[in-house]
Amino acid sequence: MAEELCLKWNDLHDNEISSENIQSVLSPVQDDLWVAAACADRLLDDTRVQRELLDLGLSRTESAPQRVQDAILTYVPPTEDHQEEEDPSLTPSSQDALTIHFRHNDIDRQLCRIRALLLDRLDRLLTYQEMVAAHQLQMDSKEETGDAWEDPDDPWADPDEEGTVTKEDRDLFSLPTFLILDISQASFILASLGHFKALEVLYARYASSLRPFRFQILEYIPNHISPTHYRNLLPACDPSSDFELFQEAKPWREVLDWVESETVQRATQLPAYLPTEETPTDTSELAKPLSGEQLSAWYKKRVEDTETTCGMIGHCLALIQHGASQNVPDLDQLGEDLNLLARLVYDAPQPDAKLVPPNWTLAAWRQLEPLDVIRAYLAYATPENFATCIRRLVMPYLFVLESRKERQQQPDPELPKRLLYQYILQAPLETVAVILDASKPTLPAAQRLIKDDQDIARLALACLYGSNSTSEWSTMSRIFECLPVWSDSYEGDEDAADTTLASLGDFVTPSTAGVTTSPTDLLIFFTPLPEMALSRALDILDVHLESGEIFARWGVPAPLRWFLQSYNDVKEQRAWATRMVRRSGPELPENLDEWRDLLDDMLKLLKGGDGPLKGAFGSLSREEVTQIFFGGVLASGDFDIARKLLGSLRGDRALGPSVIENLCLTASREFYDNASSGNLYQGDMRLAYDCLSVASQSPVILKEKEFIEATSRICSFNVLSRSGLPMTPLEIRLVKDRLSLISQVLSGTDDAYKHSQVILDLADKLGFRGDMGSRIKVFAMLGDAALQAEDFVAASHSSEQMVEAVHTLQKHPEGVPQSSIDEAVEVCWHFCFQLGRQAEFRDLETKLKLLGQALQLCPSGNAVDVLNVWRRVEAEQTQIRRQMTKSREARRDRRRPEKTLAELTASSIRDRLSSFKPDLTHSHLVPTEAAAMASRTLGRVTASLPFGVARGRSDLSQDEPRARSQSPDVSAQARQVLSKGIGWLIGGDDE
Repeated sequence: MAEELCLKWNDLHDNEISSENIQSVLSPVQDDLWVAAACADRLLDDTRVQRELLDLGLSRTESAPQRVQDAILTYVPPTEDHQEEEDPSLTPSSQDALTIHFRHNDIDRQLCRIRALLLDRLDRLLTYQEMVAAHQLQMDSKEETGDAWEDPDDPWADPDEEGTVTKEDRDLFSLPTFLILDISQASFILASLGHFKALEVLYARYASSLRPFRFQILEYIPNHISPTHYRNLLPACDPSSDFELFQEAKPWREVLDWVESETVQRATQLPAYLPTEETPTDTSELAKPLSGEQLSAWYKKRVEDTETTCGMIGHCLALIQHGASQNVPDLDQLGEDLNLLARLVYDAPQPDAKLVPPNWTLAAWRQLEPLDVIRAYLAYATPENFATCIRRLVMPYLFVLESRKERQQQPDPELPKRLLYQYILQAPLETVAVILDASKPTLPAAQRLIKDDQDIARLALACLYGSNSTSEWSTMSRIFECLPVWSDSYEGDEDAADTTLASLGDFVTPSTAGVTTSPTDLLIFFTPLPEMALSRALDILDVHLESGEIFARWGVPAPLRWFLQSYNDVKEQRAWATRMVRRSGPELPENLDEWRDLLDDMLKLLKGGDGPLKGAFGSLSREEVTQIFFGGVLASGDFDIARKLLGSLRGDRALGPSVIENLCLTASREFYDNASSGNLYQGDMRLAYDCLSVASQSPVILKEKEFIEATSRICSFNVLSRSGLPMTPLEIRLVKDRLSLISQVLSGTDDAYKHSQVILDLADKLGFRGDMGSRIKVFAMLGDAALQAEDFVAASHSSEQMVEAVHTLQKHPEGVPQSSIDEAVEVCWHFCFQLGRQAEFRDLETKLKLLGQALQLCPSGNAVDVLNVWRRVEAEQTQIRRQMTKSREARRDRRRPEKTLAELTASSIRDRLSSFKPDLTHSHLVPTEAAAMASRTLGRVTASLPFGVARGRSDLSQDEPRARSQSPDVSAQARQVLSKGIGWLIGGDDE
């Protein structure tokens, strides 16, 4: 019967076992060892059936421990006769009675082993049931709260799956698995799956077994799970001992069964647990409590791992906060850093979807300076939430810094204010405006970011005067509107205002190194100023803001610091006023009304409102500003508006005729100097000419007009400069001797000399009108140019005009220096002498006339040379006449002239000799030397006029080559005798 039941039991599958089967098949079997082994052999999923199996197995093993204990009590050591039958390696002294009993009673040994195993399974079964219940509660809570261990700020989370509980989350491992699994491995599995309630049950029931693995269990918990879900598993510290505080163990049985004792376990060779590869073999040190310092290191390491692996600052903060609540030391600063960093990551305004937010890490946070942290908090704040962000984010951070200083025994109560002010000083003006708007005195004190009125004024002054902005005038005005107004503000203290302005101007002036003053430097300047001085500074700021807006309106914006630097600087103010009225672009006035508005604004800048303060142009006079304005109108080229404005200026704005004339001349010359072409009818030259029509047509204006016309005429002749390029108008104006321009025109154009009237008119327009001496020089240039071209007729015509001009100058020398008259006479006789001695010139009558004119005008010392040439020409003429007489003997009926040319010339010479008493101190010169001297004199006069006097025929060395056949001694003696004779003839003193 028993054998049939055993076979029937063995044929049953695990899922077929039920309570009925246990009672009907297994319980009737009388063999306790077989029944106990059958109970231990089966692992079922059904906890109730498994419990019945365990209870049945335990009931069949109850008698074995009692028998073993009774046998131990009645144990008698073996005698010497029976010792040979025992194991020779065991001696009665070392032989354990229990071991000997189990050696001889294997059934009892196996029953004890099975009983210990069944007891452990019973505890595990009960634990499993409790774990399932706790886990079920956890899953129900997750479904109700929607908390699926996910971070709410996880950008990768699927919103459609939030709060769902999967089958893997709900199910624990099966009962058979748990019954045979090592307890530590089960705890690792539960930790990795996030089944913390079940893990807490397991940890409480098997605390002594799992304590060496407590930190290893925590390592299996994923870092992305918030520590708040497993806070009961985290280590705590006992503040009284500064060592780890262990959780209270709650085993199922306070007193272990006899078979579970270490002695029985060792005797039955059944280990309490089966070691695995992941189970440390030496757990004695790990089972000991850690010190507070070790716990702190573990928390910090856990934070570092969490922050590195998943970057969830909130989880790190929760972990540190829990550790601090559990009395773990040295976590305060890390907690503060994490708290502040969490505010930056989760609470601070973030960029829009188009921008990728910065990846903040704890390491990066620790590298930030305090000002960098403030900037990070406010990087994406808007004007609407800026003040709120400062209150909620920046101020707590600053107070944390202050508290750290106190903990370090270095109290610094001014630290929050100092850092906030440093940020404001380095912030854009728009940010400064928002902060000061949240600090204006009209707000309740509790709502103000900055509560000190004087600090607000100092910060505003430092930020505004330290800014280089030239466009944010509306923002600057908003800042000014936030500033306090003191009832005891100064009134009429001009000296104090000037002193403050001068001090500020010196302070903000760039140094020699070119370094400009920063807002931080300016705050140092404003810090010691009392309320009265700050009030004056604000009044100054008001004037400067108004001036800056006027500058910006007309396209010449200047930073506020410029108004300090230019205070009492006449040169700088004049330059800026000129820039203001001469600004090109859309800001330039387009009609008469706008020009008048500009003048009104420029005059408004003379004074700062109704007070004693000076405006931006306070160092200039009203007349000077008006002149600068009118000069700008002329520079714009709109001369019709200029005439209308002149006609409308009345009272203290009116300008005198001489002032207008000077302004027109200055503007005209500016156009002239900037002209790239000398064409009178286009470009800047046209503007230069038309500009002169605005003023009254005085001689000075007309002279300037003629010079412009002359410039246009010179450029039309394509006169070249030294560089080989056509001369520009500016180069023409810079020529010192303008007669040289006439010479360049004549030398650069082959037939220019033929247009003598044009050249003379050009000379008049160059500024030589009425200058007879210069006119004679022009005749000389014309004659020389004709002479170079071998046009002797034109040359003789120029000589006639020159002689006539000289005679006129001699008759009416009024107002002409004698040196100029002498120079004109010298040029005239030299040219007549030069032309009269030209061998290629065949008009002998004209030559004799020219020589006679030269003899009449030349000094007495040169008369001999002129006479020698005259005699040679006369001899040549006589010879020609003789030849002509012979050829005309057949025509004697022709009437002979009353006086020959020779007789006329002789008469002229006699008149000349009778009227002059020449100085014969130089009469010892030979004719050649005198001629050379005359050549040098003419060359000296014309050398400064570069029209090519050295081109061959003007060289006096070519004079009468055949007249020098005499020896030098004989010639000199003859010349001396001739000179003495002539000297006697004209009445000279005989030495």
